[in-house]
Amino acid sequence: MAVQRIVIENCAIATVDADDTEYASGHVVVADNRIESVGAGKAPANLENVVRRIDGTGHLATPGLVNTHHHFYQWITRGLATDHNLFDWLVALYPTWARIDEPMAYAAAQGSLAMMARGGVTTAMDHHYVFPQGSGDLSGAIIRAARETGVRFTLARGSMDRSEKDGGLPPDFAVETLDGALAATEQTVDEHHDPSFDAMTQVAVAPCSPFSVSTELMKQGAELARRKGVRLHTHGSETVEEEQFCKELFGMGPTDYFESTGWLGEDVWMAHCVHMNDSDIAAFARTGTGVAHCPSSNARLAAGIARVPDMLAAGVPVGLGVDGTASNESGELHTELRNALLINRLGAHREAALNARQALRLGTFGGARVLGRASQIGSLEAGKLADLVLWNLDTLAHASIADPVTALVFGAAAPVTLSLVNGRPVVEDGRLLTVDEDAIARSTRAEAQRLARIAAGA
Repeated sequence: MAVQRIVIENCAIATVDADDTEYASGHVVVADNRIESVGAGKAPANLENVVRRIDGTGHLATPGLVNTHHHFYQWITRGLATDHNLFDWLVALYPTWARIDEPMAYAAAQGSLAMMARGGVTTAMDHHYVFPQGSGDLSGAIIRAARETGVRFTLARGSMDRSEKDGGLPPDFAVETLDGALAATEQTVDEHHDPSFDAMTQVAVAPCSPFSVSTELMKQGAELARRKGVRLHTHGSETVEEEQFCKELFGMGPTDYFESTGWLGEDVWMAHCVHMNDSDIAAFARTGTGVAHCPSSNARLAAGIARVPDMLAAGVPVGLGVDGTASNESGELHTELRNALLINRLGAHREAALNARQALRLGTFGGARVLGRASQIGSLEAGKLADLVLWNLDTLAHASIADPVTALVFGAAAPVTLSLVNGRPVVEDGRLLTVDEDAIARSTRAEAQRLARIAAGA
């Protein structure tokens, strides 16, 4: 079958390649699921099998956004415990989360994915770690929702085996056994992980956090991941309370604990990493351990400001994360570009903390690097997968901002005129093509109400 091409012309382009190459007016040619060419001016003449030609005047083309940390199930518990810190928030919500089932997980995944995709996310991930007994095939439901939405997806198959009776936070009936968690995780990898270059679904091993997981699950989880050749993900150094917990329980801080359990390395990324000292950052840089920076969630839960400028200066891989929508109710990653920049400017580096292009890099190439897919996605370069977004900057909200990258990052959220994933349109003119947004809104509302009734009667 002949190669089919999509041509986008007359748009500003931020490639986010190694040289931060940009074009004031340029073109992108997509051939099937790959980027064939990117450059200044019009596309090459006499291209064959052009099935679509798009005039991008007034638009900015960028790589698709890459989300590196999320909890989809929380979509149906948004707006609760709004004045709590992390530990109090977890205590307040775990009893409700522990009652989710397969239809709830599916609807919540649909809502989370739809909100991200319509805002420019082309690669999503979900750290799902709540598996109540008898709740059904939660991993399968989440993966099915991602497949239907049409985005590239990493399922971080989480687990918890330290419940209230062991000094943890989750209710006893919401956790798995050590052997059960490991077996179920391995089964998920075997059934769903695709290691190929253009994979749409991948799986990572992801015990939840030091305060909800036994040391043995951390160690054996790392061994499992490396035996299977998949990545590792968990929460790390999110709050001061977590650091105190680790010192009391393990006699060391979180980073030293992670290193003692095999959880530092180029195949590992951690969510949050707010409370990191110089030696912690040096350890992450030395080992290539990645960070999912979640600025809105960190602010919502009063966790603090992560030292992102220092991490980047040290060479730590850093991407952006929405985090669960019970701690970031908007559920959109493109707002995190702006929030990462603004919140980090409240820290020690002030106005020199991040600029617009650094923020865009965090949300694109940085995320691809954290997920281990930097050779495939995250920048607009010939040979990479055709995951890209065409942002409409020809609007009242952006009309007087001359620089398009500044308009995208500093300005109001820009509408998505076109989003391609693997060369296929997923969003056009701000609407999803793959799923019914209105139907998803109805189903997520119904499942949220059902969960609330079940939790209230428990």
